[in-house]
Amino acid sequence: MSKKWRKRLVKFLIVDLSLIIILLGCGLIYQQVGASKDEKSFTPPGKLYEIHGNKMHLYTGGEGDVTVVLASGWGTANPYVDYYPLYEKLAPNAKFAVYDRFGYGYSDKTDKKRDVDTVADELHELLQVSGQKPPYVLVAHSLGSLETIRFAQKYPDLVKGIVMIDGGSPEYYENDLDNPADTIGGFGNQFRIKTGLFRLTMQSQQVVDASNANRNELKLIPADLKKADKTALLLNYGNSDTIDELREANANANTVIANKKPLPFPLTILTADYFGKTEPDWVKTQAEFKSWSTQFKQVNVKDTDHYIHQYHPDIVADEILEVVKK
Repeated sequence: MSKKWRKRLVKFLIVDLSLIIILLGCGLIYQQVGASKDEKSFTPPGKLYEIHGNKMHLYTGGEGDVTVVLASGWGTANPYVDYYPLYEKLAPNAKFAVYDRFGYGYSDKTDKKRDVDTVADELHELLQVSGQKPPYVLVAHSLGSLETIRFAQKYPDLVKGIVMIDGGSPEYYENDLDNPADTIGGFGNQFRIKTGLFRLTMQSQQVVDASNANRNELKLIPADLKKADKTALLLNYGNSDTIDELREANANANTVIANKKPLPFPLTILTADYFGKTEPDWVKTQAEFKSWSTQFKQVNVKDTDHYIHQYHPDIVADEILEVVKK
């Protein structure tokens, strides 16, 4: 190659590198400006309480002598929005409390490890500090099952019953090897978040709808709450707390199993049919959940995906209220 062509090649490389640096800089600014704007508009609908040195969000409503405590599944960016179809059904007959774990919804981030004992103790303190009165009916979706069972193990006198909304059994999570923590926390995905690429793709309604596909595309959610849900996702997706939750899932399941003994109160398992596409391991462990309680009930819910409460809130509410009234 001649010196002339070498010089041209070097110039091309310098130009390309400069363009990449400029684009990255623009992306970083786009992300920072967007996040700052979102944070200013992201007003908590409930109250914030100081728990272990950080602020944790709790949204309450309804009336009654029993409090239904709602725990979200992993990755549910805004539990307040996600549980809207359900607590609207519960409110006339029971008090409810929707909490955001650290790293979710309107709660702060924390530097504390997301082991199940810490998470259960944070919930216990939140309920105390906020003045919630037992007995509690604990309701959990998906991975929220682990902290819910651990809470019941540690504070059984406060619990009246448990309802799982397609919640995974501890045995399922103990053996689950398909953990996306490395992917979500990996360089490629974090690069996408930090440089604004994730935020940019979420401006497409088609992408938003696809991300909400297993939540019935949020058809039961008002427009203003849909906006709050998207804002929470843009602010919370891929943060260290949610990633650590995933990394701790197997260990947390082991902790719960190590303290296993049949719970002395009702345990209702609502199992989704995934529109006829359920996985054999999930079906098996859902049925085996009965070993966790002396009063077990399983309800197989048809025509639904993983977020049953977004498809059939009436069914979920009826099962919860059945436990409330026992």
